[in-house]
Amino acid sequence: MPNTTSILDTARHQVLEDGIGLDQSQLIEILNLPDEDIPALMELAHQVRLKWCGEEIEVEGIISLKTGGCPEDCHFCSQSGLFESPVRSVWLDIEQLVEAAKQTAKSGATEFCIVAAVKGPDDKLMNQLEEAVAAIQREVDIEVAASVGSLTPEQVTRLARAGVHRYNHNLETARSFFPEVVTTHTWEERRETLRLVAEAGMEVCSGGILGMGETLEQRAEFAVQLAELNPTEVPINFLDPRPGTPFADRPLMESEDALRAIGAFRLAMPHTMIRFAGGRELTLGAEGSEQGLLGGINAIIVGNYLTTLGRPMEDDLEMMDRLQLPLKVLNKVI
Repeated sequence: MPNTTSILDTARHQVLEDGIGLDQSQLIEILNLPDEDIPALMELAHQVRLKWCGEEIEVEGIISLKTGGCPEDCHFCSQSGLFESPVRSVWLDIEQLVEAAKQTAKSGATEFCIVAAVKGPDDKLMNQLEEAVAAIQREVDIEVAASVGSLTPEQVTRLARAGVHRYNHNLETARSFFPEVVTTHTWEERRETLRLVAEAGMEVCSGGILGMGETLEQRAEFAVQLAELNPTEVPINFLDPRPGTPFADRPLMESEDALRAIGAFRLAMPHTMIRFAGGRELTLGAEGSEQGLLGGINAIIVGNYLTTLGRPMEDDLEMMDRLQLPLKVLNKVI
């Protein structure tokens, strides 16, 4: 067994004091901490977050421009057209997107992300996305992010010019585990899109899903590979097994493992926005979500996700108010 006092002491000096993330072997020790050390881990992760990121919580709403009918075989996703899942292809129009952005802004959110279930955008989707970003920016005081799959260099340039300030493209899991999750494209393809996004000056948002069957070693590997991206944001999802998908019968991640993972990801990336995303309601519940927000998390998606229900937006806002967590306020430079 690792010397738990030693790894937390090491993290206190290396991460809290010096702002240097833990490496893979150190993260494996964190992920193996006994349950009784979880409160100490959460407290340290919270201190790291406050020192290197500040006290504000960023709130984001997401909406799917195109839902379902995706040609990829991501084994966790009910939007794949290859599985017998209940999700069917749906498109939204510009007016619906603007209205969704307005409702998101009313919650206090500073970020609105437009998502499409595609391998990568065709010209029709690119044109609609550019129109949507322009329409939202005319009518709503909110930053617009996008997530529409793998991009070519020309598409990256178009999105940057349109005003998309942050692009989400999840690595999903560790490179070594990726072939067990997706076979229709590679981890390296995803990494290349993120490289292009960073070079174009857009903020990089990349995370993934925990609890898909990866080992603790692969969980630590994943955290380090994300840290290498120098991302602005890392959304953390927990597997919510979807009917009709290959992962439909996978068990839910244990809440203690989820909390250890949250602490580990914060200690791997002390300067990064780490966002609660899908699956936290099932894996952690309300109490565990509060522990996460006081244990390294500094951003949250409110409302529903792409194909699964989240907590009511009002409940999350009330929770953050009760915990006295200040929301980030949008300050645009004119």
